[in-house]
Amino acid sequence: MIKLVNIHRNFQVGEQTVHALNDINLEITDAEYVSIMGPSGSGKSTLLNLLGLLDRPTSGQYFLNNTNVTDLDETEQALMRNKSIGFVFQTFHLVPRLTAAENIELPLVLAGIPEQQRKDRVAAALDSLDLSNRADHKPEQLSGGQRQRVAIARATISRPSVLLADEPTGNLDQKSGLNVIEILEALNHKGITLIMVTHDESLGARSTRSIRMLDGRIESDTVPGK
Repeated sequence: MIKLVNIHRNFQVGEQTVHALNDINLEITDAEYVSIMGPSGSGKSTLLNLLGLLDRPTSGQYFLNNTNVTDLDETEQALMRNKSIGFVFQTFHLVPRLTAAENIELPLVLAGIPEQQRKDRVAAALDSLDLSNRADHKPEQLSGGQRQRVAIARATISRPSVLLADEPTGNLDQKSGLNVIEILEALNHKGITLIMVTHDESLGARSTRSIRMLDGRIESDTVPGK
């Protein structure tokens, strides 16, 4: 469960204070499928970074799985992030020198998971995403769709409760993009909370809840089609 209470995030640009997030109050329950939409500069990515514990609010409180994570220090936040949150980015963010399998395995290495257990989980992840024959390929040897599937496998290998996707189809052709969305939705159906930032109205309409942002505020919070 996610709960944001009176969240503000301000940035100082010269002598001007920019209110990137302005009094955000939000609750997202387990296994929801939420799209976050809005024009550039509306606060979408700032909100996603905050939800992912990549940034801290200027004021307010953030509760993740009933823990007030705003009170945690950097090490504690990193542990919470590795345990509970997965990330899928538009530009994949794979490590170029590592193979597909090694990229997927990386979070398990950081979590101290024993080697054989790591190998078994990576093999299962590769198989589930039809990537077994690409296990030893480095990112430059993979198509865009394959790279994003590797990124999804890496994001979910630690079995997080929340998956954050920032424009996950932005660098993909239509067919590959649809495949990636269907994979993310299948993970959501298995119980992962899926929160996706997108500019694509058709993708936003697929979610079960749509949040629209404007000037750092939540402008609307609706169920598509209702």
